[in-house]
Amino acid sequence: MLFEAPGEFTLAQQRRIWALMEAARDRGDVQELIPGVTNLMLIFSTPPERPQNVADWLRHAWGTLPERHIQGRLFEVGVRYGGPLGEDLAHVAAHTGLSPSDVISIHHAGEYTVCALGSAPGFGYLHGLDPRIATPRKAVPSLKMLAGTVTIGGMQAGISALTGPNGWNSIGFAELALFDPQRDPPALFSIGDRIRFYPESIEL
Repeated sequence: MLFEAPGEFTLAQQRRIWALMEAARDRGDVQELIPGVTNLMLIFSTPPERPQNVADWLRHAWGTLPERHIQGRLFEVGVRYGGPLGEDLAHVAAHTGLSPSDVISIHHAGEYTVCALGSAPGFGYLHGLDPRIATPRKAVPSLKMLAGTVTIGGMQAGISALTGPNGWNSIGFAELALFDPQRDPPALFSIGDRIRFYPESIEL
């Protein structure tokens, strides 16, 4: 069962999703919980006899639970902005009406929160992008964007976890392994972690 939160993607809304996830852990019929961006997937050990009762419980919990604050770790991530691995920087600048230098300055001035993991193993959806540099995803995806590419997709920021097709806008590159199956845990980031970017180099 997929619970979709009403309203826009805000950190407050996401914290309520985390609260709903915590409350759902106490249900005996839930086998697994998968939080997304303003949504929560419940996987049951056996199909609910009365799905409407579960839906009613979710709506009531959403309306009454306070936000859940997770004090995650802080990661400081160095970025090589621009250049061949940040080839969409000029497009972001053109879309926003800013200079590439301003886009870079605004991007690394903020602090980002890992709201959910998904899409690819280890990929973190980051909240905290300044609206001034929000840029829609590309109509034609890059066919082979490298893992570690620093990206903007709409109102979200990210770092590519795997090499492959990607429709987000590349603005730089970070030497960072977000997913390693030999590591425990395999994903570098967890929900609630905070990210601060800083420029290692800039190529315009």
